[in-house]
Amino acid sequence: MAYFDAASSAPLHPVARQALLASFDEGWADPARLYREGRRARVLLDAAREAAAEAVGCRPDELAFTSSGTRAVHTGIAGALAGRRRIGRHLIVSAVEHSSVLHSAELLEAAGGSVTQVAVDRAGLVDPAAYGDALRADTALACLQSANHEVGTEQPVGAVAEVCRAAGVPLLVDAAQSLGWGPVTGDWSLLTASAHKWGGPSGVGLLAVRKGVRFAAQGPVDERESGRAPGFENIPAIVAAAASLRAVRAEAAEEAARLRELTDRIRARVPRLVTDAEVVGDPVRRLPGVVTFSCLYVDGEALLHELDREGFSVSSGSSCTSSTLTPSHVLRAMGVLSEGNVRVSLPLGTAEEDVERFLEVLPRAVAAVREKLGAPVSETVVRDADVLVVDSLGKRCPIPVIELAKVIGDVPVGGLVRVLSDDEAARLDIPAWCEMRNQEYVGEEPAEKGTAYLVRRVS
Repeated sequence: MAYFDAASSAPLHPVARQALLASFDEGWADPARLYREGRRARVLLDAAREAAAEAVGCRPDELAFTSSGTRAVHTGIAGALAGRRRIGRHLIVSAVEHSSVLHSAELLEAAGGSVTQVAVDRAGLVDPAAYGDALRADTALACLQSANHEVGTEQPVGAVAEVCRAAGVPLLVDAAQSLGWGPVTGDWSLLTASAHKWGGPSGVGLLAVRKGVRFAAQGPVDERESGRAPGFENIPAIVAAAASLRAVRAEAAEEAARLRELTDRIRARVPRLVTDAEVVGDPVRRLPGVVTFSCLYVDGEALLHELDREGFSVSSGSSCTSSTLTPSHVLRAMGVLSEGNVRVSLPLGTAEEDVERFLEVLPRAVAAVREKLGAPVSETVVRDADVLVVDSLGKRCPIPVIELAKVIGDVPVGGLVRVLSDDEAARLDIPAWCEMRNQEYVGEEPAEKGTAYLVRRVS
């Protein structure tokens, strides 16, 4: 079985396993106690903090260990907002942030604050000037991920940090996806990360808060972790997290070059091997091991099952693979296809042979799904004056897009196709299909049931 989902959780690094087992014998006691066992635990905790701080690029006393990357994000945002509450209650985030950031933003809005979402381009990239435009006199905090978790696009953190610094606004960087590859450049104020993303154990997050940043920890606090993460520290896991971070950093330069060559191979060959496929995300500013592509006329869940049967573990941003059954907010913000989306994220040490086998398997997996989803069109197509109407009510995407593709040639150039659909994913997938197939998306209009999407044939 080839595991190609390291962006969700990387396999436990051998160094992390060794450090975890070794520290069970020495790191079980309370590091706040002065007796011998407590002192031993304190030595391990302090050494781990120093190692992690060096990798982050901050002082040890600026770094706290939390119970997860999500908890680090929630604590960091809440503390920074509370510390600057006299400034205002305005938060800036990008439209493609991790759900932990967006959930914090929703909580602020529910409490009466305000949030500005900065848009991204079709590659998932923010414009630093857009952050500058979003800044207000009452802006308390801005957030930006260092690299996107779904498509791998790396963000211009340094430029955004400079814009925010000039305005006196702290910037929180979610570095979960990138920290294993290197420190985050730029004059950031707060940083969060998660150990299981770089091969450390799950249940360990990092929260760095620069000296001078106004921060007020929320909720009950105690003397541990500067009051930012109450409760007994999981010292064995923390030691393993710091040890594995140092280990992957030592391998990062060589392994990044190797994985980038493998993902470049996938990026170049997928559009040649699979018809109607589009590689998404920035082609240059991206993580070394991540490549994401979308296939027209494919159900993402069905494709993942096909690939799983062939021995490949991959993930998808398709709506049908999420517990909410709604299109990925990242793909929606980028304006790319949400169905038939596959993210390949290669772990350290991925074999070239596995990538070649994946490229061999992928075309027949896509073909199998498309064959299963192929449906006759005649029962769903009617003429309405000069407009061809495709009735896809009650049908999940990608069926509405499949039926649109089958009938677009039946209208003259300049003619219209009206697609009726009650699947939320169609609002994203039909415009994305038009972009990919060089047809004109006219817009949407209310219908008696669902929504009508108008498409004009251009070629």
